[in-house]
Amino acid sequence: LGTKMVQSPLAPPLSKMLVMADESQCVQEILVVTAMLSVPSIFFRPKDRAEEADAAREKFFVPESDHLTLLNVYQQWKKNGYQSGWASEHYLHAKSLKKVREVRAQLEDICKQQSMPLTSCGQEWDIVRRCICAGYFHNASKLRGIGEYVNLLYKLPCHLHPTSALYGLGFTPDYVVYHEVCYTTKEYMQQVTAVDPHWLAEMGPMFFSIKERGTDLAAQRRQDAEDQKAMEWTMQLKQDLEKKEQLEANERFSAQKFKLATTGVRKATAKKVALPERSDDSDSSDRRPNRTQNKAKGRRMIVK
Repeated sequence: LGTKMVQSPLAPPLSKMLVMADESQCVQEILVVTAMLSVPSIFFRPKDRAEEADAAREKFFVPESDHLTLLNVYQQWKKNGYQSGWASEHYLHAKSLKKVREVRAQLEDICKQQSMPLTSCGQEWDIVRRCICAGYFHNASKLRGIGEYVNLLYKLPCHLHPTSALYGLGFTPDYVVYHEVCYTTKEYMQQVTAVDPHWLAEMGPMFFSIKERGTDLAAQRRQDAEDQKAMEWTMQLKQDLEKKEQLEANERFSAQKFKLATTGVRKATAKKVALPERSDDSDSSDRRPNRTQNKAKGRRMIVK
């Protein structure tokens, strides 16, 4: 990678963008972006026609990227035959655009010398954003507030410039990369592009890594609360099951103890008593009638 980068007379980020463009097959688009970044601003804003200039500039905006906005400007200028009058009508510096065309031609010659095919990705501009992320991942910033970012490596605060295509959108991207920082009343980022955090982890694994958690703090808190409730419910269910098992074990133990205590108890049974045998003489005497008793019974009957 370093051998390929030193073969082009560009700054390291721009050189790496060009090398990645060769691998991603979007060389023509990256040549335009590189040439645009190599010249001063192509937009001008007269004080007496500031609103008209801002409206003309917004027509070229690509919401995801200032780099892609520059690419769009060049493509529109090319479609209109590289006319200076068209550039002036849209508040563009015709001289700067001509300089861009010259720089692009020089870079194209360098690519031909290196046997680099001039491929194009058409309208698949996400590929271009990925190459931009590869060159400027060291300038990656994370959203900290409304329009306010912080550099992930140096922890320096930076802000979106009011002229940026990302400024004033209905949403603000969580991660961006920028070309440079301009110090005025605040630290403003120049030429900003929204990127996917997975691209940062892929292009700069020595600096960045992905944690599989939500980036939304409110959603993260809700998820943590749900996880806590689920864990508490599981623990309560486990405790209830343990209590139930303990009660069943106590019942089984009590029943077994009662059985052990009643083992060996016999029911009371009536015992047969053997009577002494009588002799025949005693039996005959018992069978004889008692005359005294008979006489007593006769008297009772007479009384009645």
